[in-house]
Amino acid sequence: MASKESGIAPGPQSEQRRAGDRRTQLLRALVQGNLTPRRVDPRRASDHKLGSVDWHHPQWLAIAILIVVFSCVDALLTLMLLEHGAHEANPFMAPLVATGRTFAWVKIGLTAGGVVLLTQLARLRMFGGVPVGLILYSVLVLYSALILYEFSFLSAL
Repeated sequence: MASKESGIAPGPQSEQRRAGDRRTQLLRALVQGNLTPRRVDPRRASDHKLGSVDWHHPQWLAIAILIVVFSCVDALLTLMLLEHGAHEANPFMAPLVATGRTFAWVKIGLTAGGVVLLTQLARLRMFGGVPVGLILYSVLVLYSALILYEFSFLSAL
């Protein structure tokens, strides 16, 4: 076994290694990681990528939840407008509109998946330097405008 005087770091079989791997206890790791996050900011310039931090500011959670809630409201309003004779303008979602529930689940699922990805990337810059966080804010504003537009149609009926 190496001594402190030799300057050699102890190997993996050293007596200093703790018993058990803390990563195998999933629930404990999640709770401890959320209460005491270790990587709040990237440490190096090369760390500005997807997995470089394990904690995100609470504002991103609030925006993500609002976007998904607005997506749910949009799906509901779309189905209500369709009952009154409107038609789906999105050519990708138009075939699913007749299915009702499937339309809502696909729409909300795609939105939620996109929001999770954008939230993970919120600290990065894309498309020539545009912060991804700005894209999240833009999606929120666009959903707000869409919901107001749909409400204006419903009030006219």
